[in-house]
Amino acid sequence: MEVQITNENFEALKNGELPLVLDFWATWCGPCRMVSPILSELAEKYDGKIIVGKCDVEENEELAAEFGIRNIPTILFFKGGAQVDKLVGAQSKAKFEEKIEALL
Repeated sequence: MEVQITNENFEALKNGELPLVLDFWATWCGPCRMVSPILSELAEKYDGKIIVGKCDVEENEELAAEFGIRNIPTILFFKGGAQVDKLVGAQSKAKFEEKIEALL
């Protein structure tokens, strides 16, 4: 499942039953546009096992600041309400799958 993450819904999704893969991105970011279809595909592949969240850093500055996001895309991995991993920059589909498998 893929959802839009906002300052308002983040806590509920982070502390939910399913692990959360949180993509911090912006519309003007080229590498973000490269990563987006990969994460969408993985959201479908792992539907019911993970939640893939998309957080626009310009619309949710508080959340980006909370995690010290300085470069995008930055992808954070949460399990049981805690951040367990992080990737910065465009990555391969295989690298994302490796991190997701580690969450399951």
